Amino acid sequence: MGFGLSTPNSLTQQTFLVTIDSLLEPFQQFGVNLGLSRMIKLLEKLGNPHHRVPVIHVAGTNGKGSVCAYLSSVLTASGYTTGRYTSPHLVDWTERICLNELPINTDDFCQLISQVIAVIDGESTSPTQFEVITAAAWLYFAQQKVDLAVIEVGLGGRLDATNVCAHPLVTVITSIGRDHWRELGPTLADIAREKAGILKPESPSVVGPLPDSALSVVRSRAQALNCPLVTPQPAQKIHPGWAEYDGIQYPLPLHGEIQLINSALAIATLLILKEKGWQISDVAIVNGMAKTNWPGRMDWVIWKNQRLLIDGAHNPPAAQVLRDYVDSLTPSETTTSTITWVIGMLATKDHAEIFQALLHPGDKLYLVPVPESNSANLGELEHLAAQICPNLHYCHTYSDLFLALTDACMSTKGLVVLCGSLYLLGYFLQNSRDNFPNFPNDCSIVE
Repeated sequence: MGFGLSTPNSLTQQTFLVTIDSLLEPFQQFGVNLGLSRMIKLLEKLGNPHHRVPVIHVAGTNGKGSVCAYLSSVLTASGYTTGRYTSPHLVDWTERICLNELPINTDDFCQLISQVIAVIDGESTSPTQFEVITAAAWLYFAQQKVDLAVIEVGLGGRLDATNVCAHPLVTVITSIGRDHWRELGPTLADIAREKAGILKPESPSVVGPLPDSALSVVRSRAQALNCPLVTPQPAQKIHPGWAEYDGIQYPLPLHGEIQLINSALAIATLLILKEKGWQISDVAIVNGMAKTNWPGRMDWVIWKNQRLLIDGAHNPPAAQVLRDYVDSLTPSETTTSTITWVIGMLATKDHAEIFQALLHPGDKLYLVPVPESNSANLGELEHLAAQICPNLHYCHTYSDLFLALTDACMSTKGLVVLCGSLYLLGYFLQNSRDNFPNFPNDCSIVE
């Protein structure tokens, strides 16, 4: 449903995207500024739309996007009008706000952002860009009268802009690692304390496998708030592409062993909703899981007739999951034991641990910048990679992703993996499009 925009339909999507960028650009300078006071005031001026939206709130270092995708897909398959809010996006701002698995219409997105901007008080501290978009999501879900919304935490939990829901149906903490430790604290216990900030009094919480120090913090917080705590075991793989959790057998379209954990977290959450009276059948779970799509996470694509694996692995745990998946592939899938990595990373990431997880002797490494981002210094990355894995077959820097990809694909018959940053994958997809909606140019999704 639209909001009565008068924008001509003849305008191209590119024009719309420029409009979205121009609307959001003034707020980009405020960066990450954790805290809830600005968000609470902004939502009050919008009529507190978040009070009208039942919520599943999902936090975690890794895995939260996949869990949100599973939940949203199954709830939509169950017949519920379902909102989903995630970040960041790969190509389009509109990917962040979905209704029944479909991204918000671009003109609706512009209208929502305009509505939010209209109530911002110029005399007060300006909201951040993320807060503006988050407020737009709450407003959209309230206007669409969703039955419930699956909301992904942006950063941390306790002071994240999404953490304004007082009575979530369920909260989920998928995993805890040291990513964003500069903002959240130096230890896993510190980071767990921030993520456990999404727990609310008497609201059940589903928690993934956590380090002991982190789990202790979460358990203590849950006990203080009288939150029922569920810590599901990973699902069991029953045959390729299928898993079983709590007697329910379901397809598992997302790749990697980590999805045995992520899917179990999602189904455990759905079973809590069933106990609360929500109508979610096993058939809907099977159908919803089968339709789950989460682009850029261990995706197989064809680019210029070359089969690529693309993944947004941007921290050490995600890098290890990716390497484990690569190592699990059959010889027919990799062709040779040599893995060719095309990697771009942000300056703020733990480059050494990521290289330690990914690189093996004999691998090839093509290092590229992450465009329009705080990209890591390529010379420093090259030196670091040589120190960590001195027996690389090849290690070189490139000024452009597509130069590196072209060389990588021409010089190997084995597996080529593009990874290191979701922003890099977004750049790849944005600049590889053809006339097929949502598919990259010279690039098609491998089913």
